[in-house]
Amino acid sequence: MIFQDEVRIRTLRAALLAGAGSALLIAMPATAQGAASDAAAETPGDGNDIVVTGIRETIQNSINTKRRETAIVDALAADDIGDLPALSVGQAIQTITGATTHREKGDASEIALRGLGPFLSNATFNGRDATNGSGDRSVNFNQFPSELVNNIKIYKTQQASLVEGGVAGTIEIGTLRPLDFGKRRLQGEIKAQYNPYGDRVTGRDGGVGWRGTVSYVDQFANDTIGISIGFQRNDTNNPEETYAASSTWVACRADTTVINNNCKELARKDYGSGSPYYLVPNSYIFRQISETDKRDAAFGAIQWRPSDQFNINLDVQYSNRKFVESRRDLTISEARRSLTNVEYDENGIVRHLEGESSLESNGSELSRSEEYLGGGLSIEWTPSDRLTLTADASYSRTIRTEIERNFRLRTDKLDVNGDRTAVGDQRVPYIYDLAPGSFVPTITIDPRFDLNNHDLFWDDARFRRDESRRYNRIVAGRLDAQYEFDGFLSLLSAGVRVSQLKFRDYDLRNGDFNLGPDFDLDQDRAFNNRCRQAFPQTGYLSDAPGNSIHSWATFDVDCLFDAYLGTTDPGLPDEMRAAANRDVTERTYAGYVMADYDSEIGSMPVRGNFGVRVVKTQVTSKGLRSDLILVPDEANPGSFNLEETGDFVTETIKSSNTRILPSVNAIFEVAPNTLLRLAGYRAMSRPNPSALGAGRTFTLDDTASFTTIEDAIRNVRANGSPRLKPLMSWNADAALEWYPNKDTLLAATLYYKQFNGGFQPVVYDETFTINGEQVTVPVTQTRNSPDKSRIYGLELTAATRFSFLPKPLDGLGAKVSYNYADSNFTNQDVNLGDQYDPETDTVSPGLIPAAGLSGYSKHVLSAQAYYELGPVSLQAIYNYRSKYYQDFVGGNSQLRYVGPSETVDLRASLNLMPGVSLRFEALNIFNEPKATYMPVYGSSRQYHYYGAKYFIGIRARI
Repeated sequence: MIFQDEVRIRTLRAALLAGAGSALLIAMPATAQGAASDAAAETPGDGNDIVVTGIRETIQNSINTKRRETAIVDALAADDIGDLPALSVGQAIQTITGATTHREKGDASEIALRGLGPFLSNATFNGRDATNGSGDRSVNFNQFPSELVNNIKIYKTQQASLVEGGVAGTIEIGTLRPLDFGKRRLQGEIKAQYNPYGDRVTGRDGGVGWRGTVSYVDQFANDTIGISIGFQRNDTNNPEETYAASSTWVACRADTTVINNNCKELARKDYGSGSPYYLVPNSYIFRQISETDKRDAAFGAIQWRPSDQFNINLDVQYSNRKFVESRRDLTISEARRSLTNVEYDENGIVRHLEGESSLESNGSELSRSEEYLGGGLSIEWTPSDRLTLTADASYSRTIRTEIERNFRLRTDKLDVNGDRTAVGDQRVPYIYDLAPGSFVPTITIDPRFDLNNHDLFWDDARFRRDESRRYNRIVAGRLDAQYEFDGFLSLLSAGVRVSQLKFRDYDLRNGDFNLGPDFDLDQDRAFNNRCRQAFPQTGYLSDAPGNSIHSWATFDVDCLFDAYLGTTDPGLPDEMRAAANRDVTERTYAGYVMADYDSEIGSMPVRGNFGVRVVKTQVTSKGLRSDLILVPDEANPGSFNLEETGDFVTETIKSSNTRILPSVNAIFEVAPNTLLRLAGYRAMSRPNPSALGAGRTFTLDDTASFTTIEDAIRNVRANGSPRLKPLMSWNADAALEWYPNKDTLLAATLYYKQFNGGFQPVVYDETFTINGEQVTVPVTQTRNSPDKSRIYGLELTAATRFSFLPKPLDGLGAKVSYNYADSNFTNQDVNLGDQYDPETDTVSPGLIPAAGLSGYSKHVLSAQAYYELGPVSLQAIYNYRSKYYQDFVGGNSQLRYVGPSETVDLRASLNLMPGVSLRFEALNIFNEPKATYMPVYGSSRQYHYYGAKYFIGIRARI
């Protein structure tokens, strides 16, 4: 098998990790014995104090934060600005116990806590909700430079004072307050980047990029005013090589062979009948991507203490990121046509088939700009020694704009010179093979067809210009009060919060310019010859075992647009309104009361808190409706496009809900340096803003076999479900933590979550006017199901420095964390899964198995080893995450799974002189690809190769 070597490698890595973990546990007693000597060595007052810095300092701070907090918390904290040991906030978070990431473009993006996806988590920035441009509620961690962030906390259990919390937890990202920092700091850092995959791209800068950061912190006016400012410019590249099938999959009847047309789909009424089927997408795409990525970021804060009673903080964050992708695609556009000799397994996964399809050379230029602006003003007033009042106002706004210009050139039975091709037909035979356990299908094109011959791609020229824009804004205000007591109750807290979230988006296409019939062969030939382009890289997918396609004929996008359209960019359409547009307003009103207590049971210290938070949510979602007309597609006889007439009416859908969230946390100091934590709470996770849209999208049958309008419309899908309610859970946690010294932690946590409700596809009949005729069409949406489910898990953490070893080995240290989770939560495929019928109040069984929670991984492992001696600091970081289901943003989609991933990163620094250090980082050094599957696990949908990345830089601070 293809992956036997990879399995052996992973097994070896697992064995090494197991050995390292065992060594860590064995070392604990020796570490504890050395605690007293360590403490003595680090006790100030002898004039020769040991100053702990670097990775060891960061781990010490994190252990101290965990021990100090009332809730179950894991953290990453640095005393100095720019000391978080990571290139991005996402990479920093994945070193925290129980946290892992989803990687995009080779970098950490979405965060999963305890193996649960970002939908079940809540993220805040300086204690406030933050927006992003993805349409979900996670923070876009790539927008924030890690060099300007000082601490990250993950609340695993909830307490009433948190903004909202989440079922999985809350991620809190913080920047420093300049007066609390207490010293002047001027710092600059510059790093050079090298990506070996960038060297494969021709006509580029050889995979070289850079990032520069400068920051300044100071205090003035007798330490009553403090300022901090920071700037970063990031100019890098992230080349990518990928293969992908389409995101729409169907079940084809295996007992029926259809020649010269699409396979016959298995009807829903036949699900469960035992009829044989196999699963195929609409198309297969090989894609080469050349990319540039630029980001400018600025952070600033002013802290003012005019007196002991007032503490005023103003902070602002700005980030503007723009990346540009040049994509060159080879598309097998008819993956369901003329399928023969199909071999498939018991899950419908195709192992072999033979088909015929038009081939397309596609090219596109895609640019995405994402601008973030956020900040807030906090005023803290302490009118007495016991009472503290805090008012906070915040603003967060993200605007993401994406523009893509795309062309298509198809094959024909003739080449561009008018000669008959070797195949002699528009459609080219191909063979598809997928070995069990592999994510790389081998697609073999008929050897008579030369993929690199530009003459063969010229027919049915089509041009599209797509633009999408997402606007996400949160305006919030809160008022909190705290009063200190003597006795069992030590602190009483109460507060209110009001916020408004606004989410709007559009996704517009300026026409489908099908220009094939408008130009004669001589013009096509002239344009074809003028705009030819050499394949833009070497070694395409050479690291993917089994891939047999490494290049194809490509063309210049700007040249073809200018030749056929007379302009390189036709711009936006005149009509900006569309039925798919979303306009969501969410208003939240919340209040809480919480009491902290501190006492003893016998001689055992006990502390904690208990409280309740009440959250009321009001959602208003607006969608547009218009009459529709079917317009023949001149380039594809018998096919149609569906267009809106432009006479729109607004449909407004409102919903509201109120949730009560009690919580209790208790900490028992059962022995010196040993804590037992117990927590119980109710938590909620809201649907994503994009999932609350009221728009509609239409998919047409791409064959010519229909006889009625109803048959022509294959599916109408809601691009959101405004009446969705939050996912609720009851939760219990128990943790045992041992802190023998500042460097050492051994902790185990058991947790249980019971979900009340889930999500289920539901089909409602809606009436549309098409060509002046009233047509009833089933519209697929998502509803809250009455199902109950649960998840339980175990979380382990061990960290220590091997101080008992002889010098110089006493500079070694390690941290290992592992999370196991088991869940029976289900998510259904929107087409092939269970469906609820509201008319009969019944559920029709689906064809394929349901997925679990979005982002749910059963196993998550993170391991770090470091060595610090004098000026040298070395660190290796290993991360593993088992497979998980990842939904598409907006919901109402088919099931997509992401395969297991493991990455190894290296970091090193050398202090050249006081305040000046040389730094080196290497990411994904084993070139771990990302593989996804649809609509069942094992059915290959996509894989990406990004390559490793290397950074070297110098930092100076005074």
